[in-house]
Amino acid sequence: MQKIYLECQHCNSGNISFLKYCTEEEKEKITMAKTCSHYKKGQSIFYEDNIPLGIHCISKGSVKLTRSNKDGKEQIIRFARDGEFLGYRALIADEPLVATATCIEDTISCFIPKTVFLDLLERNPQVNKMMLKALCHDLGIADEKIQSLAQKSVRERLAETLLFLHQTFHYDDQQQDNLIAVTLPREDIANIVGTATETVIRLLSEFKSDKLIDMEGKKIRILNRAALEKISHASV
Repeated sequence: MQKIYLECQHCNSGNISFLKYCTEEEKEKITMAKTCSHYKKGQSIFYEDNIPLGIHCISKGSVKLTRSNKDGKEQIIRFARDGEFLGYRALIADEPLVATATCIEDTISCFIPKTVFLDLLERNPQVNKMMLKALCHDLGIADEKIQSLAQKSVRERLAETLLFLHQTFHYDDQQQDNLIAVTLPREDIANIVGTATETVIRLLSEFKSDKLIDMEGKKIRILNRAALEKISHASV
């Protein structure tokens, strides 16, 4: 982890994060109070069960949030990218963090102290409303995940996961439009799907044989989106 300096006014994520609802005075206050760090791939930003001392805003990069069961096995809850903020649910609820945030690529994250963030929520109704909306959105995603695990087959969930990963991690370059722009271990994909790694490897091979996807090194390219969508909705 390396400390860096980054003003909110110059942050690339400012146009898609809660910063766009802040006044210039509020942005200046955040800039003076926050600390920004550069994390290497594989480093963790915060850990499960720790007490939140503030929130983390991802300026650049990608993060996976995981929870551990009693046997120490990790479960991926969700991913976060540029402009997203982490740790706000636990902070608002005054509870310990329920997940560990680990970088899946080099990431710049800014830490905003608890007092500054809570004061912003109290004074700025637009930011307050956005945080409430974000909480509701996360709850909706969790409900969809539970329904998928309960009602869909592994093949259907893998197709759904590939479409989700492409939606979350895609290139802006039109020539690479169908490529999932992140390299995830097959173990992580199996974790999201909720099955064994061997099963995911076998099904990915089947998808490739059926010309639904292609492999480019460790990355996956979507070849037939319509077919994957049909498979993913088979139980709906």
